[in-house]
Amino acid sequence: MALQENISLRPYNTFGVDARARYFFSVTTPQRLMPAVEEAPGGSPLFVLGGGSNVLFTRDFEGLVLKNDIIGQVVIEDGPDMVRVRAGGGEDWHAFVKWCLQHRFYGLENLSLIPGTVGAAPVQNIGAYGVEVGERIEAVEAIDLESGESCCFPAGACDFAYRSSMFKHRCRNRFFITAVTFRLDRTARLVTSYADVRQALADRPAAAVTPQELSETICAIRRRKLPDPKEVANAGSFFKNPIVTRARYRELADRFPGLPAYPVDDQQVKIAAGWMIDHCGWKGRRVGACGVYPRQALVLVNYGGATGGDILALAEAVQASVAKVFDIRLEPEPLIL
Repeated sequence: MALQENISLRPYNTFGVDARARYFFSVTTPQRLMPAVEEAPGGSPLFVLGGGSNVLFTRDFEGLVLKNDIIGQVVIEDGPDMVRVRAGGGEDWHAFVKWCLQHRFYGLENLSLIPGTVGAAPVQNIGAYGVEVGERIEAVEAIDLESGESCCFPAGACDFAYRSSMFKHRCRNRFFITAVTFRLDRTARLVTSYADVRQALADRPAAAVTPQELSETICAIRRRKLPDPKEVANAGSFFKNPIVTRARYRELADRFPGLPAYPVDDQQVKIAAGWMIDHCGWKGRRVGACGVYPRQALVLVNYGGATGGDILALAEAVQASVAKVFDIRLEPEPLIL
């Protein structure tokens, strides 16, 4: 059960930042978790790491990094209309989506090719092209790192919101997610409302599009817009799309014609952070070893050798520009340590 010491986290974060962990442990079964925690020196801070695709390390971590490597997936209920599937927290997210499609379990197609793990998905409440994972989660199993007790949270208790959950905010780093149960459909109900998806499928009758084709279409869109972390280090969209009142949006749209927005409810809209960043002149701009990706202004990239501090300084400069022009403070998506 020995912990690894002084481990580079560079292979474990998609920004490729060479921070180090004082202690490191790969958790392959729930039973191995608390003995590892108890082995760390008293008072050591803990950090749960999934695929490392939603974190920016700006310094070494002087505590214990718990890498979620719990795998496995099983059907726990299979009915004529729906299926319940349980997956380990360390499963690769995109591989899990593909597995579901292969077995004709539907509902996650729009979340294809999102980097990370199954256990990280509810933390961020990952979403793309009109679907959020919280809509498909039935329960989240976890271990309380303070008490060592096993817990099971129904979806309604997880405080799912736009790119948010209880695991990200009020209970951050308290729970280690061991498994997630999803409720999926046997009959596909495809979500193709987003403009990019509609455009890509424009020559296909809606009724003829299959879930596999939708998944492949979304993968193609993501590959066209977003850099592969294996080729250009990044953490995907770095900033959230801000949500404002409809009155505030109308005011902004009058000043900035063409500013894209997406309805949230009767009172609010979500406006495109990437459009604002591009308007401020950041798209494709490079600052030292990092920069803003030329094809998608929401993405900050490490071209090689950038520190976490370099990337954070770039993010803060982008935030300052947008705040000056639009009077809106962009909120980062990744956890910054």
